[in-house]
Order: sequence, then C-alpha cells, then structure tokens
Amino acid sequence: MTVKRNQPHQAPTVAPAALINEKQAAEVLGMSVRTLQAWRVAGGGPPFVKLGVNVRYRPETLSRWIEENTVASTSATAATA
Repeated sequence: MTVKRNQPHQAPTVAPAALINEKQAAEVLGMSVRTLQAWRVAGGGPPFVKLGVNVRYRPETLSRWIEENTVASTSATAATA
C-alpha cells in the first residue's frame, strides 16, 4: 500500500458566507418563512442545505428554482425538478 504525503489541502467548494438563512430565502422568494417550512415538510419548494439543526439555502439554487417554476400561462405546468 502506498501512502501519498504532502498532498495539498482541498478547500471547501462552498464558503459559509455563500449560504443564506430561511428568513433571507423567504425574502428573495417573496414568501413567508412558514411557507418554506411547510414546503420542506411536504417535500416541495426549493432545495435546501441542512447543517445540524440549521437550514440554509444557496442563492444560485433559489434562482434556478425560480427559473424552473416560471410559466407562460396558468394552463402551463412548471418544470419538475
């Protein structure tokens, strides 16, 4: 077995500052925090990050979710994720 030494440390791909809390996410979406909480329980809404007991959202994920749920008319259905 070969052990490689002096390998460069890999930096995390997401900085904690890049994540926003549920209140900030609700403001971005124009929804209430309670709506986001209900969506998480029901399995809907935008994807989120769970860090222990904390819930966070990536702003780029919220933007993508908004785009995926943009429709041209009330008879059109949103794209499924």
